[in-house]
Amino acid sequence: MKIARVESTIVKLPFSQPGPPTGFFGRVFNTVDILLVRVDTDAGLTGWGEAFGYAVNESTKTALDSYIGPACVGRDATQIGALRAEMQKRFHNLGRGGPSIFGLSGIDIALWDIAGKAAGLPLHRLLGGGNRAEVTAYASFFRYGDAAVVARIAEGAVKEGYRYLKLHEITEPAVRAARQGGGPEMKLTVDTNCPWTPVEALEMARRFRPHDLLWLEEPVWPPEDWAGLARVRQEGGIALAAGENTSNPIDFKHMFDAGAVTYAQPSVTKIGGVTALREVAVLAEAAGVTLVPHSPYFGPGLLATLHFLAAQPREPLVERIYATLEPDLFGGATNAKNGMMAVPQGPGLGVDPDPAVIARYKTT
Repeated sequence: MKIARVESTIVKLPFSQPGPPTGFFGRVFNTVDILLVRVDTDAGLTGWGEAFGYAVNESTKTALDSYIGPACVGRDATQIGALRAEMQKRFHNLGRGGPSIFGLSGIDIALWDIAGKAAGLPLHRLLGGGNRAEVTAYASFFRYGDAAVVARIAEGAVKEGYRYLKLHEITEPAVRAARQGGGPEMKLTVDTNCPWTPVEALEMARRFRPHDLLWLEEPVWPPEDWAGLARVRQEGGIALAAGENTSNPIDFKHMFDAGAVTYAQPSVTKIGGVTALREVAVLAEAAGVTLVPHSPYFGPGLLATLHFLAAQPREPLVERIYATLEPDLFGGATNAKNGMMAVPQGPGLGVDPDPAVIARYKTT
């Protein structure tokens, strides 16, 4: 079975969320922007993937259309790991992270979707999992910077059934407000997006400690300062999480060797797809680190992460952005109910994106 065509499409989907307008990357988000990767085979099977993403969508699309996709056409669609390894070597001079790896991630996800469809199995079964029907989700908030807003939204999420919440706040009053709004039983995590030196991070960990965090995420700049993270983990009194900015499995090994984290957060659309997630899982297991992948998506990347987690032996957690898409790309398959996400049981990723939604909201 050969790869016959690789096609990328950006869709911009309107969404709503319970707070004031906000976003990331210095932009206010009005839409969720998804870079879809479609892989067709000469056997008539089609797989769907997602490449990171957001503000870099256009650059990743250019990489896919101009050199990554054409290099994959004609190759054996069943040799997923071998193809990924070859393409990484071929394009390594263009960077071991960024658009090249993001594009390869999307193709890898699509090929695993095809593999599941060819076998007639949902991806989690293909990966060796059992019949897990659902995965616990944690509500991942936008950054609001307003303690009253944070408290209100935390209270609302808990009423909806979420037992785990993630903030993207960087102040103690906002974290305190989330604890007060969500209540003492709610599990609270804080992703700070790499703002501080290790010394500053230790001071903030001291301030956050009374609010009983499950983990503090990426408190140190630069994100690959493993020694700095290890110091904060050892001296800060709070478990640390990191990995969304890590672009290949070998960097996770360096992270683990340094004792930098309790929770590892590879991102399937950034690190090399499902194949890379599996490699990180082996490394994490050997190091005694808990895997909690980064997945703030609404496309095939979220579905792939959900299947991957459903195949894990330990009780998993999946990240779900706390927002509602107006047009639903997957007919509700990426929604959470009572703080849980159902694992699609169809072959491959379990559900294909709605072609009518793609046609209406695609930009390129």
